[in-house]
Amino acid sequence: MKVTDLSQVKSVKVAMDGARGAWKQLMIGSDDGAPTFSFRVFTVEPGGHTPYHAHASEHVNYVIAGQGVLVNEKGARYPIRQGHFALVLPDEKHQYCNTSTDENLVLICAVPKQFE
Repeated sequence: MKVTDLSQVKSVKVAMDGARGAWKQLMIGSDDGAPTFSFRVFTVEPGGHTPYHAHASEHVNYVIAGQGVLVNEKGARYPIRQGHFALVLPDEKHQYCNTSTDENLVLICAVPKQFE
């Protein structure tokens, strides 16, 4: 069993090409003995975004704070805000963008542990 506090987990800058002002915290993962899923928290600064990318597996996101858009592979922009869930299907290109000028976009991202 593990209980962790978001404020106690190291934040690492997202180093993938195309990312701007995005940070990641690995809250629960394979090093904790998680058998299936890893839970990460992404913080995207005002005007920032995650890289435009795809994964071989689905993942589920929950917006903890802020607002922005989720962009799909066809360029459609889905507004997201605190309290919203989003499902990204396997191999679906996507990007999270913070549309705020003064507030971070913070979201939980659950993925199979192979994609930590």
